[in-house]
Amino acid sequence: MKTLVVGLGNPILGDDGVGWKIAEEVKRRLCPSSGSYPLANKHFISVEYLSLGGLGLMEHLVGYDNAILIDAFRSEGAIGSVLVMRLEDMPNYSAFHTTSVHDASLQNALEFGSRLGAKLPKRIMVVGVTTDKCFEFCDGLTPEVQAAVPIATRAALDLLEVSIY
Repeated sequence: MKTLVVGLGNPILGDDGVGWKIAEEVKRRLCPSSGSYPLANKHFISVEYLSLGGLGLMEHLVGYDNAILIDAFRSEGAIGSVLVMRLEDMPNYSAFHTTSVHDASLQNALEFGSRLGAKLPKRIMVVGVTTDKCFEFCDGLTPEVQAAVPIATRAALDLLEVSIY
């Protein structure tokens, strides 16, 4: 069984880089010396850092059984809140709109990939940290979002345990 952990965002846009920071911490906790982590018999975990979505992200998910996506996002919750949910429970922001392939949502990209026969994860979980500062050029996180990193890291590690047992 193969699981992919993806830190999403842009590390030079302030809080938008929180997905990368959390994925770095997950990678450090799993195994500090390699890129692919055998946890148990036939279970492998890979960690990537990406600044893309839609079709590009879908292509990175091909060949994995499970995926955990970690990202910053806006919600009604307090800044620094950590949310864990299934991708299928998240809104499909391109639903009810005409969009080009450059604007495809991940949900639409996954449906497209499935129709083309791509082997895509059966289970995709999302770990999100609420923020409102994703477009300011800086390489640090705000204090509220930085405080969420250990909590979100633990959530991602807990999801990994569920995916391999």
